[in-house]
Amino acid sequence: MEAVAPFQEVIEEIKQAGGESFRLCFQCGLCDTVCPWNKVRNFSIRKIIREAAFGLSEIEGEEIWRCTSCGKCPDQCPRGVSQIDLGISLRRIASEYEIFPTSVRPARTARASLISEGNPLQGERNNRADWAKDLSVKTFTEDMDVLYFPGCYLCYDPRMKKVAAATVNILKKAGVDFGILGTKENCCGESIRKIGSEEVFKTLAKENIKAFVENGVKRIVVSSPHCYHTFKNEYPEFMVNFDVIHISQYLLELINEGKLQLNQEYGKKVTYHDPCYLGRHNDIYDEPREILKNIPGLQLNEMSETGKYSLCCGGGGGRIWMDTPKDERFSDIRLKQANDVGADVLVTCCPYCITNFEESKLNLEYDDVLDIKDITEIIQEVI
Repeated sequence: MEAVAPFQEVIEEIKQAGGESFRLCFQCGLCDTVCPWNKVRNFSIRKIIREAAFGLSEIEGEEIWRCTSCGKCPDQCPRGVSQIDLGISLRRIASEYEIFPTSVRPARTARASLISEGNPLQGERNNRADWAKDLSVKTFTEDMDVLYFPGCYLCYDPRMKKVAAATVNILKKAGVDFGILGTKENCCGESIRKIGSEEVFKTLAKENIKAFVENGVKRIVVSSPHCYHTFKNEYPEFMVNFDVIHISQYLLELINEGKLQLNQEYGKKVTYHDPCYLGRHNDIYDEPREILKNIPGLQLNEMSETGKYSLCCGGGGGRIWMDTPKDERFSDIRLKQANDVGADVLVTCCPYCITNFEESKLNLEYDDVLDIKDITEIIQEVI
């Protein structure tokens, strides 16, 4: 057996980029057993960790970009290895040297758009509030109850604009005094941080924090679990704390307070998908289900992988901006699981999940088989 001398300079670079957790790993391989990639191809985060320990990391290939940061492996690890942090550290090194394999290059385009326009979808900053033009949405002022922060996809993506409109209609029906910041908003920065562009994240975060503070924002209602996670768990790194609530939590709050009445029948079989950044990363499992159980006539059928075992859609960790071959999409598997439990509707509350599920619906030719809905779109139908 050949002894391999560690490449100390590379190891130090990985440590400086935040990936020192490799020292805790004793190569049990439990991380690989739960990784969703191994449902569609061979992939070993354990191998990446081992290579990092010797400074042998391959930053020019595809492997360091596969992780969707779904949270399954840290939850499984008996040693507390932060596999996600290690993966991000390797991406930071690759990003610093501008090393991007072909499938990852769309993420570089997203980064350029974030720098120039504050969103990853190449939409003009001045058009960020256009989704709300015909909905009579007010500009946020300090005396309002909440700031509604729709996030980039709900502002620019044609499919997701419907979710923003549904949310506004519900908040109005419940009598909530809310507003938006529109062109003063930036992307929350969660996904760009996961692909290693730390300085872009910091710029976006600081500009958002400045806008929140200057406009007297105290409570923020968000549609995206990624925005929720970032505002709640990462913005405190900048010495600020806002009261952040995901729309699924807020809707249940409004229902319990009697401000929102679910009166109409919804006679369909529904299955609920737990987004990784709502479930495993933030332990929000019950609220969306409680809402669905309050809807008259709705039958909730759970899929085989649910709750903390939920199957990732494939969009986290910046993968939403990367190219994934059709036969390697986790979202295809998820739609098949929804169909297996006889669901008419697959409901979730994450723009990345919905985007991937809509693509898989086309990929699988499921147009007449399954509807994809955000939870607000269902609520809009029954109030």
